[in-house]
Amino acid sequence: MKLLKYIIIFLIINFGALAIGSWLMANGPQSSWYINLNQAPWTPPGWVFGVAWTTIMICFSIYMAYLYKKLTNATVIILFSIQFVLNVIWNYLFFNLHLVGIGLTTIVLLTAVVAIFTVRYYKQLKIKTLLILPYFIWLCIATSLNAYILLKN
Repeated sequence: MKLLKYIIIFLIINFGALAIGSWLMANGPQSSWYINLNQAPWTPPGWVFGVAWTTIMICFSIYMAYLYKKLTNATVIILFSIQFVLNVIWNYLFFNLHLVGIGLTTIVLLTAVVAIFTVRYYKQLKIKTLLILPYFIWLCIATSLNAYILLKN
């Protein structure tokens, strides 16, 4: 029962992050600024982002619940908090302020934090580490999209 409670808590926090991020980017993906950028040929259609982030946050919430249940320590909480802030702030930096370079730095740092989770806690979570891989893979794709925009615009 404790695990389910943690899953629900992390679902609320993670989907809260998505909601805040969406609010901060406002109409960014439909803005003339974004639409007129030279975008990577591998940029997925808009609907993929919603499906991807929903799947990622469900998996990540379950991953975090298992991790938090096993290791309730400051390092886990600090890493999670850093991940939360970086995830949310990227939307504002990229879509609202059009700070593509700072956005790239932010998403690289976010990818590094998720990589730290993946590697650092593998021994504790073993096969459950697969739950964080969609997040890491998507961040690698998103980083490449951000980098392409920086280089080609």
